[in-house]
Amino acid sequence: MPTKVRIPTPLRKLTNNEEVVEVSASTIGGAITELQTRFPGIQERLVDENGAVRRFVNVYVNEEDIRFLQNQQTPLKDGDEVSIIPAIAGG
Repeated sequence: MPTKVRIPTPLRKLTNNEEVVEVSASTIGGAITELQTRFPGIQERLVDENGAVRRFVNVYVNEEDIRFLQNQQTPLKDGDEVSIIPAIAGG
């Protein structure tokens, strides 16, 4: 059972409108790389020029923020669910 990645609405145009994409990567960084291979252009929306997850993008593994885990080195196992949530500003 692969890891499921939930794609937010603003990025679905890059995933052919797929809401959930399955990956077989062993880390968050590997999942981002796999998504880029399958859906060119998605990586630049998720990480900055230094390779760090962008400040306005929140990534969760099973509802745990990767910033409080091991960031892109956070391990993934079969059955995990990754959620990509863009920060929303307003006022």
